[in-house]
Amino acid sequence: MNFLAHIYLSGDNIQLAFGNLIADGVKGKAFLDYPKSIQKGIILHREIDNYTDHHPLFKACVSKLFPTYHHYSRVIIDMYFDHFLAANWEKYHRHNLESFSLNFFNKLQKSIHLFPEHIQRFCNALIKYNWFQQYTTIADLKVILYQMEQRTAFTSNLAASTVELSQNYDYFEKQFSEFIKEIKIFTQSKINTQ
Repeated sequence: MNFLAHIYLSGDNIQLAFGNLIADGVKGKAFLDYPKSIQKGIILHREIDNYTDHHPLFKACVSKLFPTYHHYSRVIIDMYFDHFLAANWEKYHRHNLESFSLNFFNKLQKSIHLFPEHIQRFCNALIKYNWFQQYTTIADLKVILYQMEQRTAFTSNLAASTVELSQNYDYFEKQFSEFIKEIKIFTQSKINTQ
């Protein structure tokens, strides 16, 4: 799952959502430097990633891309899943994606000073380019994947993966539709026991 899904799975708890959003930029025990409410979001993010990586539906999607994209296949499927969440947002959330994004970005902007510089840069890019809205179309997803591709250490061809998404759209969408039901149950159980 990528950024939009992590925020979505946090529910209405904004501090949990902040932690869930920034977790990839927080290594090891550095999460202890944050307020308890944000720590919980960072931990939740790690639990979501672990659950996702070991889930049979996610693994099946990764296997489909692996011959071409190798270890980048997991990143690509994360992005596909965020695309399906954004493209079908009205099925999953009571507010439309635009108002949800603006509300979240406004709250994030007010708290951005709590984060180290590298996370502030990431948050500012997220807001400036409105990544959540860009996940809705394959063309815009391709732009994001191309930007990511420029930062990979090895040749990844991430943007080219939108071809496989178009060719196998129904398959990947069906996998996502089943997976989101299960991860919502998993995430809610984790939130309830925090």
